[in-house]
Amino acid sequence: MEENQEENVKEKQVQNPEVNEEFQESTDNLSGKEVQTDKNKKGFFSKKKDKEKVQDLEAEIEKLKAEKAELNDRFLRMFSEFDNYKKRVNKEKLDLISTASEKVIVSLLPVIDDFERAIAANEKADNVESIKEGFNLIYNKLMQMMKRFDVEEIQAKGEDFNTDFHEAVTHFPVQNEEEKGKVIDVTEKGYKLKDKVIRFAKVVVGQ
Repeated sequence: MEENQEENVKEKQVQNPEVNEEFQESTDNLSGKEVQTDKNKKGFFSKKKDKEKVQDLEAEIEKLKAEKAELNDRFLRMFSEFDNYKKRVNKEKLDLISTASEKVIVSLLPVIDDFERAIAANEKADNVESIKEGFNLIYNKLMQMMKRFDVEEIQAKGEDFNTDFHEAVTHFPVQNEEEKGKVIDVTEKGYKLKDKVIRFAKVVVGQ
């Protein structure tokens, strides 16, 4: 029975080609609508994903802007603090130099007083020995004051010539081999302030 019915349907389809075309066209239209629906669905989800990506990017941009503003503010504060620190250090250095100069000058004033007294006394003095003694006392007082400020004379005569401390003004031939390359005379004394040379000793070197 079923086989007969299928054969009848096939016969009818063959007998009615117009019906067959309409059926095929309906089937095609239905398939097209399904394809279009699938495309619409894909387009909808694609747009949704794009929108989510844009939102994520905008959120990231806002986050980066906030971080940039925070870093810029932090940099400006640090720069301002460093600038204030530099000004404070420079002021302290100037104050220290000024204070140090004041201490040296105050320490020199008694020596100046002694020189003035010695000059006044020497105008009426007949004893040369007392004049010499007065000068020695002033000199010793001055050297003691220099020592308090860590000023030290550079040893030169009889020492090996050393360019770190000595400045050769001339070379002089010597017969003694032991004096060659050594300082045989000092034309101007040198001084150190702690470990720093503040004036080189001007010397004559044997050769």
